[in-house]
Amino acid sequence: MSTATRSTTASTATVETPIGPFTAITAEDGVVLASGWTGAVDDLLVVISPALRPTEVTPRAELGAVTRAVRDYHAGQLDAAAEVPVRQRGGEFMEHAWTMLRTVPAGKPVTYADYATLSGRPQAIRAAASACARNAAALFVPCHRVLRTGGGIGGFRWGVEAKRWLLDHEDRV
Repeated sequence: MSTATRSTTASTATVETPIGPFTAITAEDGVVLASGWTGAVDDLLVVISPALRPTEVTPRAELGAVTRAVRDYHAGQLDAAAEVPVRQRGGEFMEHAWTMLRTVPAGKPVTYADYATLSGRPQAIRAAASACARNAAALFVPCHRVLRTGGGIGGFRWGVEAKRWLLDHEDRV
């Protein structure tokens, strides 16, 4: 994740998707600070690290490459969000884990144990789960691709039904 300084002004846009509204907040440089399946900007502001949280958010009709990636992903181009830049803050492990999560391919979900190993700390299963829970940039950092051992769906900030839809979508395409 990038280490740029806090932006005081951000932009936001909401796109309708098959599983409901998807909103993203981007910094002045267009980097995603937070995103998820909600129509409420306040749902996203609270998950942005205080070091990055904007003081002002301006609504826009769209956010260029970010909006295109959201639409393209939901239309079946599963790698559309992979190259969109994201900025999150956390500890060293957390930031590395988010980077590694972006390498998990669509249609190939991993378990929390696999994710801990991928992140370089095989014994840190709870820390890997915490990285998923604290991920502010859903879709762009695809935490929905992490499952419980045995394949159980587990939790998801945007609802288990949304997670199931995303996994099924990635499996179908």
